[in-house]
Amino acid sequence: MKTYVLIISEYFPKSHIRSGELTNFIPSIKLGIKKHTIRSNFQLWEKRFEEIKKGNACISVRSWIGKPYKSKQKEHIVLTDLDGIGIEKVTISLNVQRVLIFKDKIPIKTLPIKELSKNDGLVDTDFVDWFKGVLPITEMAIIHFTKFRYLK
Repeated sequence: MKTYVLIISEYFPKSHIRSGELTNFIPSIKLGIKKHTIRSNFQLWEKRFEEIKKGNACISVRSWIGKPYKSKQKEHIVLTDLDGIGIEKVTISLNVQRVLIFKDKIPIKTLPIKELSKNDGLVDTDFVDWFKGVLPITEMAIIHFTKFRYLK
């Protein structure tokens, strides 16, 4: 079985206002509080989820033991299609504090940043600060750790 690695930050990055503080993402994923993570490379993850749906791949949720990219990784959770994981496409517009969720390249649902950030394990101010240097990026991937989806 193919394994796709998904690195989750245990600490807020240097660019964040809370730099160095614990994110508590790993325990939050295990408790079902952090329902998803957001990545900028939707097309890559979409292809990976095709393999996962077929039962040919899984996701290994990991974190860095020390400095990012300069240390070993620790595996926390392995997720398969049986766990209900999934993917949705999103476009985030921080200037208007809204999020568009897409299905088949069509925007279907709009929701406030506050809702998306809560399900991502952050308060909205931390969420906005986390993504401030990255956005706007179109076609971001929401990678769900549970059966929860914005589009039913």
